[in-house]
Amino acid sequence: MLSIAIHGGAGTVPRSTLSAEREAHYRAGLAAALDLGYTTLDQGGSSLDAVTAAVRALEDNPLFNAGRGAALTRDGAAELDAAIMEGRQQRAGAVAAVRHVRNPVELARRVMEKSRHVLLVGIGAEEFALEEGLALVPNAYFRTEERRAQLESERGGRPVSDLVPSSQGTVGAVARDAAGNLAAATSTGGMTNKRQGRVGDSPIIGAGTYAKNGVCAVSATGHGEYFIRSVAAHHICAAVEFRGLTLRDAVRELLHEKIRGLGGSGGVIAIDRGGGIVTDFSTEGMFRGTRDSSGLRQIDIY
Repeated sequence: MLSIAIHGGAGTVPRSTLSAEREAHYRAGLAAALDLGYTTLDQGGSSLDAVTAAVRALEDNPLFNAGRGAALTRDGAAELDAAIMEGRQQRAGAVAAVRHVRNPVELARRVMEKSRHVLLVGIGAEEFALEEGLALVPNAYFRTEERRAQLESERGGRPVSDLVPSSQGTVGAVARDAAGNLAAATSTGGMTNKRQGRVGDSPIIGAGTYAKNGVCAVSATGHGEYFIRSVAAHHICAAVEFRGLTLRDAVRELLHEKIRGLGGSGGVIAIDRGGGIVTDFSTEGMFRGTRDSSGLRQIDIY
């Protein structure tokens, strides 16, 4: 079974704030990333290639809080985090607090494949990007007028919606390829008005991103501090592997009991060993898409 799922953030999504035109743009962005990832699988690509392609497409879309269009720190800059993990050998790579890397998910993959490290941050991550010849851009590339307006709103004591306009969203993808290999990738701009240097769950392996063949692959979105404290992505896979829970039950337990019990909320996309897809959220909505070789293709928000 070829399978892929993507997300573009979970949070408060009041229907009244999402016009038909804006919803169509979000759906089109999700569909393009989903189909790119699935085509990669269908043409014989690996799950790792598929999640890289899907997340890169979402990073390039200014509607989502990752790459171009990322949320801004309190000093008005974009600081980006990303992680990727493959399930066969459980190799992983991640970057945090980078300000000039056009596609952080690509740098995370280079960390995994070309270095002896898992997580690089700030200047060290960007020096590695230079060594690898990855595209670097001025920080202004990431900053959109909408994100600037959101930052000013937060500074003025007027909280913006968690998701529409997105201030706390994240993008991610999980996939299973023809060989049964699982992979997960997550990328984010973090929270609007966050402190410089704040890092959420997305680049933390086991918190926002995790994959293990024969078990599951997970990408999370939401208020990252709660997902870090819960070691959320690993908690889900451990519940499947060691307690015998179904993936759906493991995701439900994590979101609706563990995270909620701490006072947090968010969403998860996950794929099990056979390619079964689970998407769930404890918020009003989550931008998401799913596709597999049985003919499933679905884009959802609520």
